[in-house]
Amino acid sequence: MTQTAKALAVHLFTAIGAICAMLAMLAAVEEEWGLMFLWLVVAFVVDGIDGPLARRYEVKRYAAQIDGVLMDLIIDYLTYVFIPAYALFKSGLLPGWTGWIAIIVITYASALYFADTRMKSKDNSFAGFPGCWNMVVIVLFATTPNFWVTLGLVVALAVAMFAPLKFIHPARTVRWRPLSLPIAVAWTFFAGWSAWVEFAAGSWAHWGLTATSVYLLFAGIAQQIIPERKTA
Repeated sequence: MTQTAKALAVHLFTAIGAICAMLAMLAAVEEEWGLMFLWLVVAFVVDGIDGPLARRYEVKRYAAQIDGVLMDLIIDYLTYVFIPAYALFKSGLLPGWTGWIAIIVITYASALYFADTRMKSKDNSFAGFPGCWNMVVIVLFATTPNFWVTLGLVVALAVAMFAPLKFIHPARTVRWRPLSLPIAVAWTFFAGWSAWVEFAAGSWAHWGLTATSVYLLFAGIAQQIIPERKTA
């Protein structure tokens, strides 16, 4: 297989995320939340794999006719923002006016953030909360907190998108990567299992999902607080 064919194959793999988005949306319309999140987890896995593949096979050099970054952003907005926001609104976790505030804040702030050319920091972390609403909403489905807590969390994270806070990319942020990457893999497992059992009350996966989410949410901020040791 030529380098061009390999690079094109990576783009074709990335585009699978669009199919996952459609299948997740169809499940969401039928209020089959477990199935919806299963498709979003599959899309999350695809998104986690296609980046390293794109760099490995140099898609910008050998398949430049397709803008992989643009395609990735389009799919990410659907799977990370649009569909989770819809699910949060329709599920009843935020009743009445609180649901309207949530979907407006999530979609509007995320559109601005995704178009911001400064979203990545020098160490390949995210500058501001990276709009991973799929990860937030699945935890809310699993834990079902009071709607005031849910609304407060949504607003706080929307503000954090534009705050001088760092959020790690588990695969690309080098600092703590030996810990961050396994935790991200564990999060994916816990998320998939929670969705598979349709968020059954008391599931052990909920605890793992919550614990790994806390780490992924605050690891970057902790790195800002804790100075990095300089090697000789």
